[in-house]
This record gives sequence, structure tokens and C-alpha cells, in this order.
Amino acid sequence: MRRILLPLLALSLLPAVAQAADQAAATACSAQLSKDGQLLYGKVAPTMTPQTDIKDALTSVARPMVMGGSMSRDTARAAAEAAGECLKFLK
Repeated sequence: MRRILLPLLALSLLPAVAQAADQAAATACSAQLSKDGQLLYGKVAPTMTPQTDIKDALTSVARPMVMGGSMSRDTARAAAEAAGECLKFLK
């Protein structure tokens, strides 16, 4: 019985280990972003799910900032592209 339970237990822990590794990679990646990239990443990352469309999520955060004048279009585009690369680790 023990021979069966140990491998099953190990397999059940794999998703948690993989998720932790992805979170760590995303965090490390985001630390390298510009201030604006970190801002966008910080607003989108908590909402990420496997079904999240990264471009749509970033656009929904960046667009109001651009329209409100707190970020230029060019800055938002560059920051979103960089943040998107980090957000991929969370999918």
C-alpha cells in the first residue's frame, strides 16, 4: 500500500512546485522592468488565470492611464510589452 501512496503523493505535489517556480520566475522578471512596466505588471498579475489574455489585460490597465495623461502611448506600449513577457510565467 505504501508503494502506491508515495508516488501518488509526489505526483499531487508537482503542480504546486511548478506554480511556485513560475511565480518565482515572474517575480524575478518583473524586478527587471522599468517603473512603468512594474506598475502595469503589479496591476495585472493578481488577476492572471490560465485563461487570461495578457494583451487584453494589459490594455485594460494601460488605456485609462494613457487617456488620463499619466503615461504616454509610447511609454505604455513599451512597458506593456515588457510586462507581458513576465506575465507569461504566470499562465
